[in-house]
Amino acid sequence: MPFEFFGFTIVEMVIIAATFFFAAFVKGVTGMGFTTTCLPFLVYTVGLKRGLPLVLIPSLISNFFVMVDAGDFGVTLKRFWPMFLTTAPGVVFGLWILDSVPVETATMALGVVLILYALIAYFSPSFRLPPHLERPVGPISGFITGTVNGVTGTQIMTLMPFLMSLDMPRNQFIQGLNISFSLSTIIMSIGLWHLGLLDLSAATVSMTTLLFVWAGTKLGGVVRKRMSNAAFRTIVLGLLFVLGFGMFV
Repeated sequence: MPFEFFGFTIVEMVIIAATFFFAAFVKGVTGMGFTTTCLPFLVYTVGLKRGLPLVLIPSLISNFFVMVDAGDFGVTLKRFWPMFLTTAPGVVFGLWILDSVPVETATMALGVVLILYALIAYFSPSFRLPPHLERPVGPISGFITGTVNGVTGTQIMTLMPFLMSLDMPRNQFIQGLNISFSLSTIIMSIGLWHLGLLDLSAATVSMTTLLFVWAGTKLGGVVRKRMSNAAFRTIVLGLLFVLGFGMFV
């Protein structure tokens, strides 16, 4: 019987640590979401329902540091509070779906989300939402984002396209993303614990990999200053597209 660490084999632990390092490195270089980069590799290694709880603690910590650095917290919260308010019930609804559908269906949904994210992030469409539609569309976007997060674990759709469609300062854009990320992660943690998917073993495994997250983020910051961000970003988005397509198939 192979040696296991809180239910994970040594090979799985090595892949999990390497995945967290890579995802943190990508976030350090490009600013792309930690969870979105992590999940495809974790799904291929341990499955979606075992992989989801592992990303919660590292994701929350990385979000906190980005929020502190971005600033404009109060202004962003005041502007988008209706959207944040509907994100929570969306996550609960998404978790209900996750608990009700076969894991293959949830994995296929994650594949579709990754494909859409890669395409939107790569082409960066210049669509602009009329200012008078921001208030009514925001809560709808929040609920859909929460639902997609509950089912797939990704926190970027439809949040990213909605915020990209608004004329807003960069700091508010980053803060808006990360407030939503953090809220979704907290609700997701409570929901996964209630479903029995988050336990002490998953939390412990996450904690043991935080050093890799820190190292990846630091190295990514160094590389960002020395290489073409656009080229690296294109490679990573292409990788996510291929992984997402594989999950869908």
